[in-house]
Amino acid sequence: MDATASSASTTSPESAGADSMIRLEGVGKTYPDGTVAVHELDLDVARGEMVCLVGPSGCGKSTTLKMINRLIEPTTGRIWLDGQDVTDVDPVELRRGIGYVIQQIGLFPHQRIEQNVMTVPLLYGESKATARERAHELLATVGLDPEQYARRYPHELSGGQRQRVGVARALAANPPVLLMDEPFGAVDPVVRGRLQDEFRRLQAELGKTVVLVTHDIDEAIRMGDRVAVFAAGGRLAQYATPGELLARPADEQVADFVGSGGLRTLTVTRLREEHLEPLDGVSTGDLGAAIDIDSSLEDALAAMLRDDKPMVGVRRGPTFLGVLTPAGVHRALRESLR
Repeated sequence: MDATASSASTTSPESAGADSMIRLEGVGKTYPDGTVAVHELDLDVARGEMVCLVGPSGCGKSTTLKMINRLIEPTTGRIWLDGQDVTDVDPVELRRGIGYVIQQIGLFPHQRIEQNVMTVPLLYGESKATARERAHELLATVGLDPEQYARRYPHELSGGQRQRVGVARALAANPPVLLMDEPFGAVDPVVRGRLQDEFRRLQAELGKTVVLVTHDIDEAIRMGDRVAVFAAGGRLAQYATPGELLARPADEQVADFVGSGGLRTLTVTRLREEHLEPLDGVSTGDLGAAIDIDSSLEDALAAMLRDDKPMVGVRRGPTFLGVLTPAGVHRALRESLR
């Protein structure tokens, strides 16, 4: 697929490839007063991929999310979910098979935490014992000890903890797809960063396909495998990996919005072995704690500053691979911006 928006497609979902989980073909939403919320959107989300929709307020990103699970019906186009046209599915059944997480979470205030997470499995006819066991497993998965939190009520939890419960509830029916609308927007920046890291790890572990709406470009490039940048009028301005988006914005508007190049590139550029130098001749006093090869350049620079060292050791598991120097950081940055 082209990195930028294209016209409506008439091809079958098979043309997107076997790994496509969500495909939007020429999808548009125009309201009765003539307002165009989304304009002829083509978007393909691969199985197991996390895609972030980002853009200014009123650009159609939340409308797009809600059209996928038919909380809003599209005016034009078709939406495929795992090879099936969603208009052929009962909307209630469709939504039960898709996890949905919103900023305000929507927990039932008079139900205990475990009961909130049990809601969807019970709707599917699972026994209370099975649903409760599943709820406790999920609470542990999102970092909430069920022995400590299962019997509490939502008002007894912090905002970040309630957000984790919302994620656990969305995962309770084991859906292949998660739709998330500003899921971390209601928590403070420190907690938000931790939740982002934990959810990214969880998503990679569980292999869920995720579409996440955010207004925060830093969140989008930190979380997304690919990022869809929306412009005014519900137009898709660019669809690319975070690195491609920063290095080669489609136009000046995208460049202004994403802040192409510069320090943001550090967050999306991963280390590679060719960026490293051998340990030979390096004093161990010049090295602090080693970082993993999967780290970003931002992680590497943070480690140098934290330990006040001129270079940082890099490992893969227990194997030491070499050292990263400022010259290596510069070389990696230049390569990423080509």
